Amino acid sequence: MKIADLSIITLAALNERFGRPGYVAFEVSPRGGIVANLTSGESTAIVALHGAHVLSWMPAAGEPDVLWCSPRSRLGTAKPVRGGIPVCWPWFGPHPDASLALPAHGLVRAVPWTVESVEVTAVAVSVTLAIRLDADQQAAVGGNVSAQVRITVGCNLSVELITTNQGHNSVTLTEALHTYFAVGDIEMVSISGLDGRTYLDQLSGREEMQSGPVTIDQETDRIYWDTRASLLIEDRAAGRSIEVMAEGSASTVIWNPWLDKAVRLGDMPREDYRVLLCTETANIGPRNAVTVAPGGVHRMTCRIATTKS
Repeated sequence: MKIADLSIITLAALNERFGRPGYVAFEVSPRGGIVANLTSGESTAIVALHGAHVLSWMPAAGEPDVLWCSPRSRLGTAKPVRGGIPVCWPWFGPHPDASLALPAHGLVRAVPWTVESVEVTAVAVSVTLAIRLDADQQAAVGGNVSAQVRITVGCNLSVELITTNQGHNSVTLTEALHTYFAVGDIEMVSISGLDGRTYLDQLSGREEMQSGPVTIDQETDRIYWDTRASLLIEDRAAGRSIEVMAEGSASTVIWNPWLDKAVRLGDMPREDYRVLLCTETANIGPRNAVTVAPGGVHRMTCRIATTKS
């Protein structure tokens, strides 16, 4: 049997078991993998089973996408998608043990997840995806943990990353929901909610304190510690504001590659650095790492809402 035939069977089985006409439909994406299309009222989202990756969210018909996603990215490859909302778990950045030669940002960005459930209510539509680690992966993490991602579409977009410790040892992990926002012009964007917070500038290696709103006019890669307040992204060029609300998160990352790094990355158009902004809902160590006790559950949620300016 051809691979294409297997995809059709999988797609048919997904729609038969989890499809909800008018609300949830599975299809093959032009990017090459299976996606779930979620619709609640006028709000729509596209979620890839590859990586449990939200690729698109449009809060209302006719409005531009809130998420930026590189036209060069493809699903089903060993290379993670550039854009949308990648899931970094169960570590952020490089693995603490460099000798293991494990991928940056964890084990789950470029692998298939399983559809666990869907839910349709009068105000929202949700899909929950799940993944379990094999024995070698558990050894790299230090315990038997599994992950679920619950994506909910309604008047806002909610992405919840759920870690469950099914083993007998406590597990300490780091994590991030690495959101790429589409903006009109990065130099006309300001980010409120981080005033007075200490951050690590990963380009210089120095710790600094934020004063006033964050603005970006060069390559930026910062980890803000002990953040609890919501972020407000004022996108003057696009005429809208984006509110980012987090729960179970103590770190915030602000990132933009600027031109030179965008060229080096190779998986995004060179000028697209001007129309994207990354803010990451995260728990990053060692200061904000999370320890999950045996039998315990940790939840980290990012909620996104927009208003016209």
